[in-house]
Order: sequence, then C-alpha cells, then structure tokens
Amino acid sequence: MEAKVYNQEGKETGKVKLPESVFDLPWNNNLVHQVVVSQQANARQSVAHAKDRSEVRGGGRKPWRQKGTGNARHGSIRSPIWRGGGVTFGPRKEKNYSKKINKKMKAKALFTALSKKYKDNEIIFVDSIVFPEPKTKKAKEIITNLSKIKGFDTLRTKRNNAVLFSLGEKNKNTEMSFRNFGNVLVDEARNLDPVDLLTYKYLIVSQPENVVKFLEKKLGSKPVKKTPVKKEVKLAPKKTVKKTVKKPAVKKTTKTK
Repeated sequence: MEAKVYNQEGKETGKVKLPESVFDLPWNNNLVHQVVVSQQANARQSVAHAKDRSEVRGGGRKPWRQKGTGNARHGSIRSPIWRGGGVTFGPRKEKNYSKKINKKMKAKALFTALSKKYKDNEIIFVDSIVFPEPKTKKAKEIITNLSKIKGFDTLRTKRNNAVLFSLGEKNKNTEMSFRNFGNVLVDEARNLDPVDLLTYKYLIVSQPENVVKFLEKKLGSKPVKKTPVKKEVKLAPKKTVKKTVKKPAVKKTTKTK
C-alpha cells in the first residue's frame, strides 16, 4: 500500500509505504466500541459526593428527651429523615469507574480506526510541519493549503472537531501555533488513541515514515517462551521380594500298640 505525501503548501512531494496490518483492517464495531467505552470510563473522575449522617455538621446531642414530650423519639437532628440531614444512598466519590483494556485489544482498535479513516479518505500525510517561531497566521495558511487537496474541502470550514495533527516528535512551536484554534488538536503520534480518531474528522500525520515505524512496533508481540519439555525419568524396576510362606508344623502322632 502506498499513500501520497504532501508538503505544507499542499503540493505532492512523494509517497510513503503503509503496512496493510495497520491501514487495511476490516471494521470491527464491537472491538472499537469496547475500547472507546473503557478509555472514557478510565478518564472519568468521581466528583459527585453526597454527605451521609456521619459527615453532616451538627447533631451532637439528642434534640429532646426520649419520653414525655409527645413527639416522636429522635437521637440526632442529622438523621436522613430530617431537613438538612444526611443523604441515604447518595453518590459517593469513592466509586471506581475504571475498566481493564488488554494491550492487544487497544492496539487493534487503534489500527481499525486508522484503517477506517484511510478508506474514507480522511488522512493526509505531510512530510514535515515546521515553525521557526509560534505564529497563528502561518498555521492558518497551512490549514488553508491542505484544504485545497481533493476530498478535504471542509478542513478549513468545519467548526467543531475538525482536524487532529499527529506529530512524529514533540514540537512546542507547532503546538503553540495551533493553540488558538478550538477545532484543532495537536499531539504526538505515541498518544494516538481510538477516542481522538473518532472525535476528529480529519487526521494529518507529520513525518509519516517515523510514525509508521512506531505503529509497526506496536504489532511486535513478545516472543512466546517455550515451555521446557520434561524428560521422562525411567525408574529402576522394583526388586520383587519373594515372600516365604511358613508351612504349619505337622504334629507327629505316635501309634500305640
């Protein structure tokens, strides 16, 4: 597989080879959904917290004596049935929403999302994005130039979640140049995940050769350790011990004449 590589001006400069194991996978709805839901759950913070009767202020003494007043008996004004009292079965900040994701599942979901974007013509490979100094005006020119490529007309006009820039390495000037755009996200290729790929419409990959090499490394699985074959230990044959059976003694009978 080969894809066109463009420069910052939107002109074609060459091609890059793409591995089929990363950019040519069939769509797997169940896998991507499971990974995305797990990542969103792991990013969720438990903020909602209602105080129970042990955390509410007040209620240190019995409001009135147990008998003789005609009122119902109470031991604290912070009981859940009182106004201003504690909350029963309310949300607690101790709740844990995290879910486990297997590494291979996460990697395959990422490659599935990349394959979907590549088939839908939503990925642009740019040889490099360089800014000598942070400049929003130049960043806007780059977006305008890349929007002239066939199939990427809405790159410049889309208001929300327009484009995700994936850099081969961290570049502070690039990040600061695009920071003023609310519909653009700039991040390193090592931080790519299915959530961002599905959130943003277009993906622009800078330094595609380095990014592709990094993605191919994720495919490399650890070598499977061979389990040592247990040698059969031949046991020495057991010596058979012959048991001697004692014959019962025969009493001699004397014949009487």
